[in-house]
Amino acid sequence: MPRTTPHDDTEALAECQVVIGYRFRDPDLLREALTHASGANHRLVSNERMEFLGDAILGAIVCDMLYRRFPDYLEGDLTRIKSVVVSRRTCAKISQELGIDDFLIIGKGMGSHDQTPASMMADVFESLIGAVYLDGGMEAARRFIERHIGPEIDTAAEGQGGVNHKSHLQQVSQRQFGETPSYLLLDEKGPDHSKCFKMAARIGTRCYAPAWGRNKKDAEQHAALNALCQIAGEPLPYESD
Repeated sequence: MPRTTPHDDTEALAECQVVIGYRFRDPDLLREALTHASGANHRLVSNERMEFLGDAILGAIVCDMLYRRFPDYLEGDLTRIKSVVVSRRTCAKISQELGIDDFLIIGKGMGSHDQTPASMMADVFESLIGAVYLDGGMEAARRFIERHIGPEIDTAAEGQGGVNHKSHLQQVSQRQFGETPSYLLLDEKGPDHSKCFKMAARIGTRCYAPAWGRNKKDAEQHAALNALCQIAGEPLPYESD
């Protein structure tokens, strides 16, 4: 569970460094990265500024990694992978898997929640990147990002990576809207032996951003991910045209 006080946290900070795989020369930077605005005496000593910095560094380093790793990919392919990899969903997932919520410093009111909000988990991952950069420079930040984001790049580059976006959308849809999604075929193109299909997810009366796929199954998966991103207010990973 998150901590509601920053006092006597030397042991917790040491454990956190082991968990994230980076040892700070200045542990105060780590403390700041873990401090939510609700747990800070002033917002200037919370992790908000580090989150801003870390977000920019994450985007730049991931773009460089993708450019070098996939020399045959077009700009659209690189953009699709990047949008998935740097999304707040991915950042939150990494923080959750590492158990970073055990080290967060938050206000007493926030500590009453059973589960740390995903938005807070995404923020702290970006703030950790900012802290590592300030402590060790760009190469340290690159190694940190490669350690934690590298597997996400591999998964995104493989396509669905074993993730069933339709199943995930159904869970989200039923939980948030009490509806089961359906899928609409909007267009198709190409010769019979190599057709592409354009599908869109629909929940109730709302139709979400469509996506193309090499077959109807892929198109539905892409459309489901577009819908999930749209619901979460994130950039769309798949263009409709």
